[in-house]
Amino acid sequence: MKIIASVLLLLAIGLSGCQTPSQKEKEKKAALKKKTKAELREESSDVDFQAFVGRLRKAVAAHDVNTLAEMMTPDFGYSLNPEKSGEGVFKYWDEQNLWPELDGILSEKFVKKGGFMVAPPQFADESLNYDGYRAGLRRVNGSWKFAYFVNG
Repeated sequence: MKIIASVLLLLAIGLSGCQTPSQKEKEKKAALKKKTKAELREESSDVDFQAFVGRLRKAVAAHDVNTLAEMMTPDFGYSLNPEKSGEGVFKYWDEQNLWPELDGILSEKFVKKGGFMVAPPQFADESLNYDGYRAGLRRVNGSWKFAYFVNG
């Protein structure tokens, strides 16, 4: 009887030190959040990123299509349904009267999501299921480029 009680006591002590899968998951998420926040601060406070966003906002406010064209990726995405990219973006924005919407989205804070910096920040939070307009910027050959502005 004493042996069984001793074995059970040792087993209880040994198992109480082990982490449950949910504890491990919580620690992983906390570490990932900490890392993501550090990366976010690093990217969004980056001087060339802030300069790019500033120039982008000014170009959109002025409807300066020449400057915008230089700031965009060649395969710039501007519609998800039907999928449209590349040429025709400015005509599409004019026809759909999207300039004010674009201006509003670009005034939002940019956050990291995958290989992109995106606005608004709600789009980066998977739990919100955000399906409104959003903009994405990414680095291409060391320079920031405007990659997409889509809805849905």
